[in-house]
Amino acid sequence: MTGDPHDSGDTHDPGEQPGQCGKKCDARANLGGRERLTRLADFLFEAGMLRKTPRTGYQFLGSGSENVAEHSFRTAVVGFVLAEMAGADAERTAMLCLFHDLHEARTGDFNYVNHMYNSSRRTDALHDALAGTGLTKRVLAFWHELEEVDTPEARLAQDADQLDLILNLKEELDLGNAYAGKWLESALERLRTEEGKALGARIVKTDHTDWWFKGPDASWWENKNGKRRKTPAADGSAGDTKKE
Repeated sequence: MTGDPHDSGDTHDPGEQPGQCGKKCDARANLGGRERLTRLADFLFEAGMLRKTPRTGYQFLGSGSENVAEHSFRTAVVGFVLAEMAGADAERTAMLCLFHDLHEARTGDFNYVNHMYNSSRRTDALHDALAGTGLTKRVLAFWHELEEVDTPEARLAQDADQLDLILNLKEELDLGNAYAGKWLESALERLRTEEGKALGARIVKTDHTDWWFKGPDASWWENKNGKRRKTPAADGSAGDTKKE
């Protein structure tokens, strides 16, 4: 994504056609005869590769881990939430988020240090992934909208990408990684929309455990399994029923 520290821009020889890997191989050379249904199966297996593709920035942070599929899922949820806040098209925003890192099944995820020395041909990777599926036009429309950042939904999706990182960084900060605080400051500066900035500021002020720890009465955590037990009274009767 544009401005995303986990992504790079497309660079390739102007005379090179999509699907040619550094002029050494054609990624689609043997796919022309495959039926559409087979190519759809191929595509879904490829999407599954995102579960095995790590987000590589965490090795520099020193703690935390995440794969691209995990990142894409919550980014889509965050995008939906932001669009609801903004009165934008929530479903479209979620779709922009869902497909935003699909190319990384082929290119891998680049962190800031990787960017100093490497670049990837993201659009070519998407063309190769989608060839023969019948989905190219629609998915690439999402991709180009996101990259051009001309619509409210695209701007919200860009912020959703950053907010997923911000959520992870806040969790690592809560768990004691002081470096995550520096990363948080930078990530917050990348937010574009008022909704994204407001949500980012609130995330930073919220403990990542509050959603489950603060809900029940404190006695729930103080007593074994939250169950109630009978304690004998001094006179030997059954006595009061208490939580345990």
